[in-house]
Amino acid sequence: MAPKNEPSFRESVDLMFNRAVALMDLSPGLEEKIRVCNATYTVRFGVRLRGKLETFVGYRSVHSEHMEPVKGGIRFATGVNQDEVEALAALMTYKCALVETPFGGSKGGLCIDPRKYDEQELELITRRFAYELIKRDLINPAQNVPAPDMGTGEREMAWIADQYARMNTTDINSRACVTGKPLNSGGIKGRVEATGRGVQFALREFFRHPEDVAKAGLSGDLDGKRVIVQGLGNVGYHAAKFLAEEDGAKIVGIIERDGGIYDPEGLHVERIHEWLQKHGGLKGYADTHFNKDGARLLEAECDILIPAAMEGVISLKNAKGIRAPLIIEAANGPITAGADEILRHKGTVIIPDMYANAGGVTVSYFEWVKNLSHIRFGRMQRRQEEARHRMLIDELERLDRYLGDAWSMRPDFKEKYLRGADELELVRSGLDDTMRIAYQNMREVWHGRDDVHDLRVAAYIVSIGRVASSYKAKGL
Repeated sequence: MAPKNEPSFRESVDLMFNRAVALMDLSPGLEEKIRVCNATYTVRFGVRLRGKLETFVGYRSVHSEHMEPVKGGIRFATGVNQDEVEALAALMTYKCALVETPFGGSKGGLCIDPRKYDEQELELITRRFAYELIKRDLINPAQNVPAPDMGTGEREMAWIADQYARMNTTDINSRACVTGKPLNSGGIKGRVEATGRGVQFALREFFRHPEDVAKAGLSGDLDGKRVIVQGLGNVGYHAAKFLAEEDGAKIVGIIERDGGIYDPEGLHVERIHEWLQKHGGLKGYADTHFNKDGARLLEAECDILIPAAMEGVISLKNAKGIRAPLIIEAANGPITAGADEILRHKGTVIIPDMYANAGGVTVSYFEWVKNLSHIRFGRMQRRQEEARHRMLIDELERLDRYLGDAWSMRPDFKEKYLRGADELELVRSGLDDTMRIAYQNMREVWHGRDDVHDLRVAAYIVSIGRVASSYKAKGL
């Protein structure tokens, strides 16, 4: 249970917003316009299941329409409420502005435990929820574009896209009404891994700046860094997998809802993920020590802590015990405003959620563009790129024959250089570029202003400034 003086998630977002705007030169009217949520629609609908009528409550919140369409996921969870959805919609506004995707912020949620229903029942519920939103233009390629969130995935997005197409039979851009779809329904390669991949790219960019790494009391690169991941869902799993396999990081702790496991020698992420998928929890995994009080592992010794599940897991209750010098917020709002203050005073460096988990909305943007252009990335230029590379290879091979043993190409060079980039490589390249530039924009404010002492305030200043510029351009 949270302490009495602990701010709610919604209050935490507002407090962090206020910290930033206090350092900006905005008129009170414009400041209020950016802060408030434009509209929230609450829907209550019935679905006949197992011989009786069940009523469900859902929300779709639009925070800012300084750019349209607005963008944000739909989550299925029992704790969904209006305050949470509005806070998440606000974060989406700032996130989209920070990584320069041309969207306003939105969010949706349905109060439901998806584990209690079979696939056919979930489809009925999802389609009815989508119907209620679609008929009010709260799902629309040009106005409001949802995506997966906690408790939803490709399957639910495919149902929503199909429901929209059934209700809008002449809309040629109907597939762009939602992102995060399966590949055979208009999805894009790299979307499932996108948020976790974005966390990896964010950490890589952070470690490219020795001055920033030193602020966290660390040195070197990601190789050998001890990492604890809280939540091995889609985001946490991909972040842990890529950091371990590609960057040499050591995953020493994994926390899930039924407990946590810790091994200073490192954990096998793939095996643990397979166990989790099969058994629904970590208990019984034999390779290492299991602790049913998983939350205690948040305070275990490590170099990097990755909260990748729910909001508010680091609060006034446990902030003083957190030993990680670097925290990257893969989830939305995992650190409350009160805990944020404690950690900052301790010298902990926090890479904020609105930047760290922006990989999902970035690749969603790529998918939306793909759906509107009706052509996959790389289809037009890939073979032409290979043909140009072939000309260079042919010339190098001629030189190779002329010089003999004095010079030769590496055996794998020809194959690697000749291959044109496919959709997945282009998506990863675009995501990497986005995460690098966004970090550099935050960093410029962090290091360039004497009154900005952390990355979160820097991120808010960059994003709020861009939203303000959009409103001013509209004449507000």
